[in-house]
Amino acid sequence: MIKNLMHEGKLVPSDIIVRLLLTAMLQSGNDRFLVDGFPRNEENRRAYESVIGIEPELVLFIDCPREELERRILHRDQGRDDDNVDTIRKRFQVFHDSTLPVVLYYDRMGKVRRVDGAKSADAVFDDVKAIFTQLLTTQASQGGNASSRRSNPPLCSVL
Repeated sequence: MIKNLMHEGKLVPSDIIVRLLLTAMLQSGNDRFLVDGFPRNEENRRAYESVIGIEPELVLFIDCPREELERRILHRDQGRDDDNVDTIRKRFQVFHDSTLPVVLYYDRMGKVRRVDGAKSADAVFDDVKAIFTQLLTTQASQGGNASSRRSNPPLCSVL
């Protein structure tokens, strides 16, 4: 449901999306989460940090040149009905204007881990796996995760 609210362009206030996200996280019984494509903008980021009360442990940024993304989107077997050059370029602009400032915010905090998205799917998977293996190894050597001792769940975000 949360994914539908974010992807269908419905105008739902960020604090409501974050409260729904928090409810789903707490009901899951897990203490670690990977949230794909969130926060999408500064309003989402501020709402998440305000409502949840913590920052993500890391932000995974799969960086790929626009030309390569455009080529992949236009040539994939499945996709959205509106996958055409004009719409794709508008999505890129929205990402640049709204989401990239969030990535840069977390990058200044040292939380961004970049992966070269122009590589093959297997290579990207291996790079992502290495990042999470390192994160889990570091947490284990430090006796767990400081955020997990709080009542709020830690978050890793993929943008």
